[in-house]
Amino acid sequence: MGYFLLRRSVGFILTLFAVSVVVFAVMNVLPGDPALTILGLDATEDALAALRDQLGLNDPLLTRYWSWVTNALTGDFGVSHSFRVPVAGLIAERLPMTISLAVSGMIFTVVLALVLGIAAAANHRKAGDWGIMFVSQLGIAVPAFWLAMLLVLVFAVNLRWLPPGGFPGWSDPVAAMRALILPTVALALVQSSVLARVTRSSALEVMRQDYVRTARASGFSRRRVLWRHVLPNALVPIVTIVGMQFAALVTGTIVIENVFYLPGLGRLIFQSIANRDLPTVQALVMLFAAIVVTANFIVDLLYVVIDPRLKARA
Repeated sequence: MGYFLLRRSVGFILTLFAVSVVVFAVMNVLPGDPALTILGLDATEDALAALRDQLGLNDPLLTRYWSWVTNALTGDFGVSHSFRVPVAGLIAERLPMTISLAVSGMIFTVVLALVLGIAAAANHRKAGDWGIMFVSQLGIAVPAFWLAMLLVLVFAVNLRWLPPGGFPGWSDPVAAMRALILPTVALALVQSSVLARVTRSSALEVMRQDYVRTARASGFSRRRVLWRHVLPNALVPIVTIVGMQFAALVTGTIVIENVFYLPGLGRLIFQSIANRDLPTVQALVMLFAAIVVTANFIVDLLYVVIDPRLKARA
């Protein structure tokens, strides 16, 4: 077990290191001059040269990378070129919005997918199974941004049940939760469609096992067999998908936040790209990549908790 944790931890650290190298390299080979973006086209060459020296753009690439990594480990991501404030402060201000949206989307995804997936498996080759699989296929085919605009048109513009966008802040919890309903649904429906199909396939495989037939023959109710015997043993592939989907939900907020005009990291990265705000874009890309890597690392650890057989091998 200790060797397993050590191996996974080393792999996690090496992956983060490789991601940081790729992110830094890509951000620093993009065309354009950050100094020119900040000072404008009318700036003199002396002013541009002085600003490049101040920003460290004249330093060797390896020196700039080392400085960026060591400062990032202490929470210092530099100063935003467009907002003129520390990048860490911008991220701390916008992060709760993105995390709230991603977590609510994950909860909605898991609950809906488990219910639909188990229901489809319980009604295998019946009308309920075919109906759920048809709807899930539609959910997979529909792009999230198009679904978001459709939800706004129906529930905000026509029915006027929910706000079309914006966020009033957490000072009014009811209004804040209402503002998150449509973004959460738009973000989670596609992911829940994928997870429902995985849940159905995994549950059907478990239902063919001898111990499930024994549980049925022992007189246990159908509901108990499904939720107490089938689902726990079908969790390994489900957890794999859930881990990847949480990372997809976090990165998916980039599009959804711009559709619904939410003040999160997704909107911040769009604004920073438009302004060529290199420190902010670099920090946000690294943050999103780190979330994806961390989610996969947590999934690896959960395998051992879910499946005792893996614990013995580890």
